[in-house]
Amino acid sequence: MQIEIKQGNILETEADLVIVNLFEGVTSPAGATGAVDKALDGQISQLIALGDCSGELGKTTLLYTLGKLPTPRVLIVGLGSVDAFDGKNARIAAAKAISAAKKTGAKHVATIVHGAGIGGMDPIEAAQALVEASLLESYEMPAQRSNGGDQPRVETLTVVEFNADNIALLETGAQIGRIIAESAIFSRDLAATPSNIATPSWVTARAMEMAEETGLDIRIMEWGEMEELGMNILLAVAKGSDEPPKFIILEHNKDRADELPTIVLVGKGVTFDTGGYSLKRTDGMWKMKYDMSGAANVLATLRAVALLNLPLHVVGLTPMVENMINGHAQKPGDVYKGMTGKTMEVISTDAEGRMILADALAYAGRYHADAVIDQATLTGAISVALGQQAAGLFTEDEALKARLLAAAEATGERLWPMPMFDEYKDYIKSDFADVKNSTAPDRGAGVSTSAKFLQHFIEDYSWAHLDIAGMGWTKKPRPMYPAGAAAFGVRLIVQMLQDWEK
Repeated sequence: MQIEIKQGNILETEADLVIVNLFEGVTSPAGATGAVDKALDGQISQLIALGDCSGELGKTTLLYTLGKLPTPRVLIVGLGSVDAFDGKNARIAAAKAISAAKKTGAKHVATIVHGAGIGGMDPIEAAQALVEASLLESYEMPAQRSNGGDQPRVETLTVVEFNADNIALLETGAQIGRIIAESAIFSRDLAATPSNIATPSWVTARAMEMAEETGLDIRIMEWGEMEELGMNILLAVAKGSDEPPKFIILEHNKDRADELPTIVLVGKGVTFDTGGYSLKRTDGMWKMKYDMSGAANVLATLRAVALLNLPLHVVGLTPMVENMINGHAQKPGDVYKGMTGKTMEVISTDAEGRMILADALAYAGRYHADAVIDQATLTGAISVALGQQAAGLFTEDEALKARLLAAAEATGERLWPMPMFDEYKDYIKSDFADVKNSTAPDRGAGVSTSAKFLQHFIEDYSWAHLDIAGMGWTKKPRPMYPAGAAAFGVRLIVQMLQDWEK
């Protein structure tokens, strides 16, 4: 979608459809909406009086101008209560509006900025919210169709602003919104691409292209180097596949590592997960191409960090493997020693994500970071606990928890703190190694014991674990999240990094 910022009058704008807005409880629209109402002989006021245009958040009303304006259609989107209006509601309104516009078949849509007037939003933040939500809502997953598909698309979005003094601010906000949205889309594309295409090598190639485009430093560790480092727990998962594992290391501001805060992001990168010998059920296995969502998010976040040029030293670590079955594959009962020298017993080969993260988190220790945050589609149990309402947050660092929860509140990518009681260590005690990778067949406390397993392998640094298994793939569409790969966590972590020095 092409985004353009234009100084002008919405009444004089030529487009297939024009979007204006309305706060809940308003009986006489003002501003741009009032001007459109007047040009349409009070149609909007009449609909308000009839109760057909309430301003309820996200609710849209379509009008036809019948030649009274250069545009044939006007769409009114509700902004909800002015007292409750914020960036989250601005995004919801923008997403609902662009979705409704798309359904009309409009290819060129013009819109005013939602909330920069009586809503009180900063113009930069308002433009960011508008562009970010519009791009994310318009996302379509990559598909290998012979006819190329014929879905209606909004090709151009023109943001119209009457006040010339605001144009530069809106351009800045729109650019930020585009960078963040397109980075999230980069993650969605990786997670949604079929695993016969998106192998560890293919993902690595995409990461290298992205690093070259953005100026990120990149290094790829191959099997031999991982073996020399003692990453035998990670490699145990990779042994079952003909696809070689990769360990992608991305760095932003590597040359300033000594003078800037260092944050390390770690992402689970299982490009396909059969479950190994602890085989998954067939009815949901097709979706296991998204089991590398954590890694995709980390790659996407580093893309955004580089393009936004954040004043931080940010490292991205993404171990990439397939979890398959062959004559070399790990087996239940096997014991492996990891990079830290600690050992683990395999109880379930389907608990492979925590295994590759164990060595990745150990590697993270060499950066002496101010914080290490991992993201992973780690457990089905988190979906049972939280559904598709929030991701699980596990940490014992209250300051880091506060940073993450603040970013979650700002972006609407919700987190819910989960317990990290010491007693959970007892669940993962092994008779044959330091720890075991699963409590199976006892399924109790599946989410917290998985976090305790990861904690066993971290070094002396501030750490948080995000279990995004319930949020990584959208089942029921909601604003900004069409069905499919969600990239949940990209906007959240970018926001946290933007706010780091605050």
